[in-house]
Amino acid sequence: MKKRLNILICPLEWGLGHAARMIPIARKLQEMDNNVIIASGEEHLSLFRDEIPGLSYISFPGFKPGYSSFLPQYLALFFKTPLLLYHIILEHIKLKRFIKNYSIDIIISDNRFGLWNKNTTSVYITHMPLIPFPKALKFLEPAGVFLHRIIIKKYSLCFIPDLPGDLNLSGRLSHGIRHPHNVRYIGILSKFNSSPPDLNENPVDFRHNTVILSGPEPQREILKQKLIAFFKESKSQTVMFEGKPEKSGVSSRNGSIIFFSHLPTSGMKKVIESSESIIARSGYTTIMELVSLNCSATLIPTPGQTEQEYLADYLSEKAWFYKISQDEIKRGINLHPVKHLWQDEINIQSSFLLTAALKELLEKHHKNC
Repeated sequence: MKKRLNILICPLEWGLGHAARMIPIARKLQEMDNNVIIASGEEHLSLFRDEIPGLSYISFPGFKPGYSSFLPQYLALFFKTPLLLYHIILEHIKLKRFIKNYSIDIIISDNRFGLWNKNTTSVYITHMPLIPFPKALKFLEPAGVFLHRIIIKKYSLCFIPDLPGDLNLSGRLSHGIRHPHNVRYIGILSKFNSSPPDLNENPVDFRHNTVILSGPEPQREILKQKLIAFFKESKSQTVMFEGKPEKSGVSSRNGSIIFFSHLPTSGMKKVIESSESIIARSGYTTIMELVSLNCSATLIPTPGQTEQEYLADYLSEKAWFYKISQDEIKRGINLHPVKHLWQDEINIQSSFLLTAALKELLEKHHKNC
């Protein structure tokens, strides 16, 4: 009989999405009778405690680059590269202690570069083996792919949360490039697909627009204030999710806007599905979750974040989503009605791919023991 494995999941702390997309993986591994341990900072741990009670938790804060209110994100990150390298080395050293103290069998790292160990089965999760550069620096992208391949090869497996064919969400970020042999597409990841059914009523019983805020500060607060000004003037009934799970259940009202710091998955799902229109950042996890619900939205990329700018362009060209820039908000927003995408095939394929990938992971560990 195979023993119950201790599996350490470590999401990146560059926004709540990296934790949210680990929820379906954690749930699936629990269903497979494994002991799941979450290692992250307090904000991410709060989300897991709300969504999957009974897991084990370790305080393991990661690198948080933050955003600049005036510099493009790629420049802000460039200036912090020495700090990032320091965190990678420090995390790699700390991981050895965690493996010993908690008898870790498998490590799952969401974009945390240093969380591999040559003596332990490890998985690296990323949706962009190709990191997009601004136009003036696009010639550097192949070098970025090469360096990313070096990191990916340090791990036993690399999981890409997307589909392998033309029906995909990440475009050139993970398609059209040569991958190492350890790369597997695992389908889209959405906490809405893995949540248990809830018979409670919709927490919002009026016709409404929905705003989903995400990402690090200060850009999250900048967008929030711009949208508050717009919706107060338009007097539209609006629900705004602030993306703060550490304050779960806290709500307030400002005129026609009701704010939820955070809602459990079931409540958030009902609010989104009953929305007349949706506005959100073009973060990849947010996109995956909306597609899993077959809902379109108006996407507002974080200024200077090339990944979000590319995804908003790519998915608006596919006519799945709409897009506007943050600067355009002051001129007004067209509140597009929610368009049902009818992409059930994505959810069907995703369920199959995730199960197959996790079975391969567990088998690889047992084979190496």
